Amino acid sequence: MTNQADHENQAARKRWLGVLSRARRDELEQALTTLGDLPPVEHVRPPEPGMVMLRGRVGGTGDAFNLGEATVTRCAVRVGAGALGVGYTLGRDRRKAELVALFDALLQDETRQARLQRDFIAPMQQRQALQREATSRSAATSKVEFFTFVRGDA
Repeated sequence: MTNQADHENQAARKRWLGVLSRARRDELEQALTTLGDLPPVEHVRPPEPGMVMLRGRVGGTGDAFNLGEATVTRCAVRVGAGALGVGYTLGRDRRKAELVALFDALLQDETRQARLQRDFIAPMQQRQALQREATSRSAATSKVEFFTFVRGDA
């Protein structure tokens, strides 16, 4: 595989992992029920909660500082003899981390990838974009503009 193909595969995987980690657990459970029979699933790393340190930057570009900690749950599974799927999600939802890892492994299978992208990832991504837009519009209605007068201008 060329470096360009590697980069494209990594970018696609990054996109679907982002969508899966932001998806609701019930969405993932519903999607799983429509897949039918799956090969055996081996837990390489069972779902386990832990903590991560959140880092911030002063003004977005300045010095880094520790903002706080967040709980995350991670999982790694192998579906049949296929690829290793990983799942990380905020919070302590072990089942959701397991589902994210399962879908990650299934999406790495080129025979399933197009269908999974079309039937599950694209609709989830669209719903998430609409939800972000609605939240943004709602926040914009309460926006307050602050300004100051310079002495002599008043």
